[in-house]
Amino acid sequence: MRTAITVERWTPLSIASVALAVAVLIGLAFGPLVLGANAVDELTTLFIYVILAVMWNALAGYGGLVSVGQQAFFGLGAYAAVRLADFGVGVYPALVLGALLVGLVSLPISAFMLRLKAGEFAIGMWVVAELAHLLVNLDSLVQGETGTSLIALNAYAAETRHALTYWVALGAMTALLGTVFALLRSRVGAAIQAIRDNEEAADAVGVRVLRTKRIVFVLAAFGAGMAGALWLATAISFQPKTYFSVQWTAYMIFMVLVGGLGTFEGAILGAVIFFAIEAWFGSAGVWYLVGLGATALVFALFLPRGLWGVLESRTGWRLLPVGYRLRFSDGGSPLPHGRTASVPVHAGGSTSQG
Repeated sequence: MRTAITVERWTPLSIASVALAVAVLIGLAFGPLVLGANAVDELTTLFIYVILAVMWNALAGYGGLVSVGQQAFFGLGAYAAVRLADFGVGVYPALVLGALLVGLVSLPISAFMLRLKAGEFAIGMWVVAELAHLLVNLDSLVQGETGTSLIALNAYAAETRHALTYWVALGAMTALLGTVFALLRSRVGAAIQAIRDNEEAADAVGVRVLRTKRIVFVLAAFGAGMAGALWLATAISFQPKTYFSVQWTAYMIFMVLVGGLGTFEGAILGAVIFFAIEAWFGSAGVWYLVGLGATALVFALFLPRGLWGVLESRTGWRLLPVGYRLRFSDGGSPLPHGRTASVPVHAGGSTSQG
C-alpha cells in the first residue's frame, strides 16, 4: 500500500498549546493584583529558574556547548546591577542594563572559549567563573566576601518592590522564551543544531560555525546575567561566594537533564519540577543536595532524554514546534504513534548561513 509523507510543523495540538501558553502568561501578568506576597515571591523564583533552565538548554542541549561555568554570568549580572545602582542608575533599569553588560562582556570571552572543544570548553568556563569571582572581590564596593546590598531597593515599599520584581522577572522570562523559540525556528537555529550534531560536517556545507556558536553563547550569557540580577532583586544582598557558586550551574544541569536535554518543553518542565522539589525538600540541608545529585545521575544513566523526551517519543506530542518533522501515513491513516521524526531544518531546506 502506498505510503504518504507529509512535512509538518504546526499541528492542532501545538496551536492549542501555544494559545494556552499565551493565555497563561497574560493571566500571570495580573499575579501581584490577586495573589498574596508569598505567592508572588514564589512565582518570581520560578520565573528565574525557567530562565536558567532555558538558557542552559539553548547552550548545551541545542548548541552542544556544555558549560559548568554559567555561574560566571549569573554572578556578573548581579554585580553589574549593584554597580550601576551605585552609579545612580534607577534600580530596575539597572537590572536590565546589568544583563546587557554581561552579554557585552561575553563577546570577548567567546573569542577564546569557543575555540575549545567538549571537556576543554566545560572546564574553561569553570575557570572563567573563578576568575570573575576573584576580580569582583577586588572591588572596594563589594568588600571581598563580606559583600554589599542593593540599597536602592529600600526606596520602594515592600509590596511595591515585590510586585515590580515579579513583573520584571515575568517580562524577562517571556522575552527570553520568545527569543529562543524564534531563534531555534530560524536558519540560525538549524545551524546551531547542525553544529551540535557534527561541527565538521556543518562547516563543510557552509555553516559559519564560530559566528553561530557566538550567537547562542552570548544569548545564554545575557540570560544568566538577567537571572542573576533578578535574584539579587529578590535577595537584596550580594555576596560573591553565593552568586559565583557552581551550584547555580548544577541547578541548571539538573533541570535540563530531568526535563529533557535538547527539548524546548523539557527545560520548562525541569524548572517546574526543580521548583517543586526545592519547595518540599529544600530544608533538608546537605541531604537535599545529595538527592539532587543522585537524581541527576539516575536520569543521565537511565533516562538520558529526560521526562519530556520519553513522553514525546512515546506519544509524538510536540507542544511548541521548533523544527519540522515528517509524518508517514499508510493510505491516509497515520501509522502507530504517528511514525514521526523531527527534522530540524530551515523552511528553505538548508542549514547553511547565507
